[in-house]
Amino acid sequence: MAPPPAKQTMKERILETADKLFYLQGIRAIGVDTIAAEIGISKRTLYNHFPSKDALIAAYLERRFVHARPSDKPPAEQILATFDSLERRFAAKDFRGCPFVNAVAELGPADRKVKKIAVAFKESRRVWFRDRLNELGVAEADALATQLVLLVDGSIAQDLVRDDPAMARAAKEAAKVLLRNAGVDVGCAEPTVMRDKRTPH
Repeated sequence: MAPPPAKQTMKERILETADKLFYLQGIRAIGVDTIAAEIGISKRTLYNHFPSKDALIAAYLERRFVHARPSDKPPAEQILATFDSLERRFAAKDFRGCPFVNAVAELGPADRKVKKIAVAFKESRRVWFRDRLNELGVAEADALATQLVLLVDGSIAQDLVRDDPAMARAAKEAAKVLLRNAGVDVGCAEPTVMRDKRTPH
């Protein structure tokens, strides 16, 4: 029999509540009073765990900074699966876009801590694509990785405007074109870099 889940600490409850409210309603729209009231605690209790709203915002974004899980699937399959995951996320009723982009848009580039976390997250995703492309032997992996993250962010923006999860499918088809142009055979069960038959192996 599995042990019962560990009881949340007050800090975890505050952060989870802030995460939900910041993401769904906006960082500027939600004050610490609202978060404290939602949990049923005083502002003083909240400030005992997070000394300022800025500290709580930073913790919220760091909580959202989740690294991609390792996979034993072929690299190209992993790349394309990214867009399948996006389509599922777009279909969720609570999808409100990228929390990092939203935070920078709300708070502005002058908020250096928020921007630093957002840039680090976006770069981690770009590096993930680059690493998969390097595994495939793609020559211009760095540039192509940048193009792929642009497809990801573009599909997120389109879905927010159109409320249409098919935007992820369109981005996936564009990703396939980019991969084919880079010499990756995306039609095989295990996509690989296609080699010129005239080139000796």
